[in-house]
Amino acid sequence: MTPWVRTRLRTAPGAACALALLVALTACLAAAFPRAVDRYGDAGLHRAVAQAGPERSGVRVAAPIPSPLLPQTQREDALRPEALSRQYADVRALVPEPLTVDGGQSTYGVSTTMDLVAPDPWLPRPTGLPAQVSLVAQAGLAEHADLRTGRLPRATGQVTSRAAEVEAAVTVETAKGLHIKAGSVIHVPGVEREPLAVRVTAIVAPRDPDGAYWSVRPLLRTPTLVRLPGPSSDADRYWLGALLLAPDAAPAILGTPGNPERYWQLSPATDALHAHDTERLRSAIASLESGPALQKVRTAIGDLADEYTAGVTDVNTDLDDVLASYGRLREGVDPLVSVAAFGTGTVAAVVLLMAGGLAADRRRTELALLRARGASLRGLTGRLLAETAVIALPAGALGLTAALLALPAPRALPAVLTAAAVTALACGALPLRAAAAHRAVRVHGGREDVTSVRPSRRRTVAELTLVVLAAGAVETLRRRGTSGSAGDQLVSLAPVLIGVIAALVLVRLYPIPLRALARPAGRLRGAVGHLSLARAGRTSVPATLPLLALLTALTTAAFGGSVLAGVREARDHAALLTVGADARIETTVPLPTALPDRIRRVPGVDGVAEASIAYQARPEEGRETVALVGVDPGEYAALAGRVGAGGFGGGELRAAAGAGSGPATGSGSGEGGSGSALPALASPATAATYGTRPFPVGLEDGSTVTVRIVLVRDRTPAVSGAHFLVVDRAGLSGTAARPTALLLTGDHLDAGALRRAAGDSAGIQLRSEERARFVDSPLQSGAERIYTTAVAAGAGYAILALLLALLRAAPERTALLARLRTMGLTRAQGRRLLVLESLPQAVLAALGGTLTGWAAIRLLSPGIDLTTIALASTQTAPTRAELHTDALSLTVPAISVLVLATGVAAGQAWWSGRRGSVRELRAGDAR
Repeated sequence: MTPWVRTRLRTAPGAACALALLVALTACLAAAFPRAVDRYGDAGLHRAVAQAGPERSGVRVAAPIPSPLLPQTQREDALRPEALSRQYADVRALVPEPLTVDGGQSTYGVSTTMDLVAPDPWLPRPTGLPAQVSLVAQAGLAEHADLRTGRLPRATGQVTSRAAEVEAAVTVETAKGLHIKAGSVIHVPGVEREPLAVRVTAIVAPRDPDGAYWSVRPLLRTPTLVRLPGPSSDADRYWLGALLLAPDAAPAILGTPGNPERYWQLSPATDALHAHDTERLRSAIASLESGPALQKVRTAIGDLADEYTAGVTDVNTDLDDVLASYGRLREGVDPLVSVAAFGTGTVAAVVLLMAGGLAADRRRTELALLRARGASLRGLTGRLLAETAVIALPAGALGLTAALLALPAPRALPAVLTAAAVTALACGALPLRAAAAHRAVRVHGGREDVTSVRPSRRRTVAELTLVVLAAGAVETLRRRGTSGSAGDQLVSLAPVLIGVIAALVLVRLYPIPLRALARPAGRLRGAVGHLSLARAGRTSVPATLPLLALLTALTTAAFGGSVLAGVREARDHAALLTVGADARIETTVPLPTALPDRIRRVPGVDGVAEASIAYQARPEEGRETVALVGVDPGEYAALAGRVGAGGFGGGELRAAAGAGSGPATGSGSGEGGSGSALPALASPATAATYGTRPFPVGLEDGSTVTVRIVLVRDRTPAVSGAHFLVVDRAGLSGTAARPTALLLTGDHLDAGALRRAAGDSAGIQLRSEERARFVDSPLQSGAERIYTTAVAAGAGYAILALLLALLRAAPERTALLARLRTMGLTRAQGRRLLVLESLPQAVLAALGGTLTGWAAIRLLSPGIDLTTIALASTQTAPTRAELHTDALSLTVPAISVLVLATGVAAGQAWWSGRRGSVRELRAGDAR
């Protein structure tokens, strides 16, 4: 450490500690972001693979048995465990990276591809058809099953295709379904030989029934009752189960008509699958299925594809489809996360630059003196770089270490790069700002406030360039949207660019209102107002950086808050469309008569609407069905108005006297009796089909009701779908009018109390529970958490920028108050002066941030679809979740800026009033 650096650190330890804290925090957040993205991306991929199940995510290599043209001993040797084990090791070694095989759940063996009829009369025959079995000689049974009865199967001597008897094991479920016991003998047909006897020596229980060993082919653990194709009846079913042979007994399968095949079952190691490797994984799978890796696998197995081969080796898996589905979900989430990352990253970078710029501005006299005394620009810049590097490098390393320890993730390079970028920016901010300000040696500089300094041509060109970039990004986002634009960083920068452009425009317009207000204020009594405006107008040009940081942060906070609010509203709306109310109780039969009153007495229930729903109603005795809902028009209209789903006036559906259903048998004309038609509310599709004429509707109980469509609504609370009718249930028959569903409203519904009141026979859906189910993947919840953290971090950096700006001017303001007090300024006037001086910039930032956030959301909302991040990937979104302005996200950050600026200024005035003025009035003291 050079004497210069050591002296500077001793002179300003507080500033050094503050810079170290800022760099450490920023480096930690920057390094944590890519690791958090990797963590939720990997969790989402693992969830997708787990939901797909081993049967879809596993890779199955299947090879036919050698050709009958070969000697029988050679064909038998190809099925023995020694050959299969050697080929299994070769196949595992040929799996391309980054796909990794889980050796504990992978296996190999021989199985029949055609089921074998077992004619033994003691096997169950539900409809008279004999049971069938599949012979499987799979390796690793002892490691994946627990013995319940008997002993594990084994082979005596060398088994051949002419063996008369072999041993096998069955699972507990297979033994129960097929009435098998230890010692049972099952006979299967032979080819040019006597039937093969399979003696069951063991009944086993799978240790991990959901693992790939047992689940790739569920028949191994669970028998199935197969129904033959054709008309449904009870006369065409038979049992199908699996008999687990000893691996050494596999050659015996050659003596059956089961058409055996060799297979190698590879289960991917889920923990080794990473989201950032998705494209490489898909390439590896494509190579295995139909590329170079498949050719290598065929060579390793010995598939010569000539006259001695009964077929070719195939590799099959649905893992590529699982990865493609996950990739589509990620494509919808990543652009929104990038918007938050760029916004917060921009604000953090502005704060770091501002910290360096303010430090250079505060040390302007010192640096100008060094230049005047002969210090070279390169030497001065090098000293300042060394001074900041001594502080920033350890702080950046500390922040990186904290992020690596707090968020374990497979990759460290992105975190290292982002932390290094933060550290480099912190190291270069002060030297570069000082080099730009002191290129020429000057002893006295001119005024550099916003009202006197004219923007340079370079600044004008740079601002016009940013305007063009922002316009292009906004137009691209409006046209193409965020979907499929994860790699287009300009689109993700669009909200930030809008905020930056607005900040630059406001900086240019900032002097105009100050000049306009300064003249009228000068005519007022008292000097506080005029002096505060004059002081605000003499804000130095570097002090406009806080405005840039505040405006960018407010725009990002408003945009991010609106995204989060849109996500919440989309989930709430989707849950409402699914349930129809705050809660729903429904059965397939009429509800008990006393149930509605019992539900009304449950705490938290504000309203109950009874509905009788016939899902299979048939208009005009046709084949098409519609859902007909019988309701009390008053209750149902209140419900529809409250939930905002197809509201109407209750009197519009009220049945007239004599209107309603006809007899159970219905009239031949289908008019439903002599009464007038019931007024009905219909969906647009139903109204387009039947118009406004009266028409009969046959109900499930055999009665008929005549309806006439008088209202058309896109949706209704009781049912969903494209075809529905809603009528007054007073016009239905007694059976059809009995309610089958209760639609409940209430802000604080108790799910447990509702279930106890409804009993076990009724199904209960709660809107809150349905809302929670829409978060189907950790990818969605993780992205939402990162977005929330990014918005909070952006707000924190905005507050820090404001505090830095106010603290930078603190010595000058303290000295000003001391001088003014010698002229008779009171403490109250001093507080008003500082508050009024800080208000113009705070008001400008608050109003500008609010308007910019609103404009950014309005401009970008057509191209942003929140459906993917809001709703579960497995659900069908009822409507498109669009971005719209959120009042709280716009106003709360702006008000916070005003309150903080006012509070800091008032606190500074109070603190300076408690201190004496003698020190501040000493001439020549460094302040």
